[in-house]
Amino acid sequence: MHGDLFCERGRTALTCAAAGGFVATAVGEILSGLRGLPLAGELALGVLGCALVPLLFRRPVPSAFALMVLTAFGATATPPASIGVVQIARRGPLGVAVGVATAGVAGHLVRGLWRPTPGLPFEWWVVLVVLGHAALVGGGALAEARRALIVSLTERARRAEAEQGRRVAEARAAERTRIAREMHDVLAHRLSLLATYAGALEYRPDSAPERIAQAAGVIRATVHQALEELRHVIALLRDSDEDLEGPLPTLAGLPDLVEESRAVGTPVEVRDGLADPAAVPGATGRAAYRVLQEALTNARKHAPGRPVRIELGGAPGTRLRIEVSNPVTDGVRGPGTGTGLVGLTERVRLAGGRLDHEAAAGEFRLSAELPWPA
Repeated sequence: MHGDLFCERGRTALTCAAAGGFVATAVGEILSGLRGLPLAGELALGVLGCALVPLLFRRPVPSAFALMVLTAFGATATPPASIGVVQIARRGPLGVAVGVATAGVAGHLVRGLWRPTPGLPFEWWVVLVVLGHAALVGGGALAEARRALIVSLTERARRAEAEQGRRVAEARAAERTRIAREMHDVLAHRLSLLATYAGALEYRPDSAPERIAQAAGVIRATVHQALEELRHVIALLRDSDEDLEGPLPTLAGLPDLVEESRAVGTPVEVRDGLADPAAVPGATGRAAYRVLQEALTNARKHAPGRPVRIELGGAPGTRLRIEVSNPVTDGVRGPGTGTGLVGLTERVRLAGGRLDHEAAAGEFRLSAELPWPA
């Protein structure tokens, strides 16, 4: 439906353009003194040429050659014929466009022989006609190439946007899957204890009061521990299974992280404004560690060997501030680029903080703020 509407608008626009050129040419012929039967013939040829313009969309080549023939008999057929050459150059093969243009040149030369233009030698007429038709063919071909390029770039942009949207959706789904798996691994033991003690209370209501009190105390303590671990699970959005089984990394492990990057050739400058990084609480420290880990990983992937600057600041009762910056290079962006930042943004948000990143003025900058309880 949209294609038909586009073609209809194209036919209308070209017909109006041909009519405007025909009117202008006819006025010029009248001002030059053309009267009587020759003028009537010119007007008839112009009307016929304008009527053939819409047929360029249905039968382009025959209609175009018919327009070229009309140019041999009257000047008013030149505007519709010129539109025909451009349209063939845009829609057909270059060889066909050259053939149509050659027919147009022949028609104009015939008219120049039997009805020469006053004050213009025939040799110059030939030069002008050939150059004019060459320009029409080149302009039509260039317009079609530009249109095809725009269509191609638009389609590529649409596909890239759809692909990036799919990757972001997959990354978010993976993060939520990891949360569910970690919740199961970490909380299953606590919930099974709750079920055991609750079952004992249900099936042995005649137990001694001290045993009932003891079971209730265990249930209360287990619920408290389960809630605390649930809060930690949400903060451990992208931790690996090995991290969950062993000691969890915190901001105190930043020196080792920096040394790992320096060992592979990435210069790292740290401006540590913290009095004691190890004093940062566990959840905040783990989130900060993951922010710095992801930033250094991105720097190694997309700007290998380029210097990285890390700035840390904040104090208890305020917010922990992290700034990481590195030069931007024109490296190849592989599949999955950007999905790590998607998960990192969600991790920081779940920890009650905020993360921003941008590439500007030849530098990539990542900044994060995390709550730091007093």
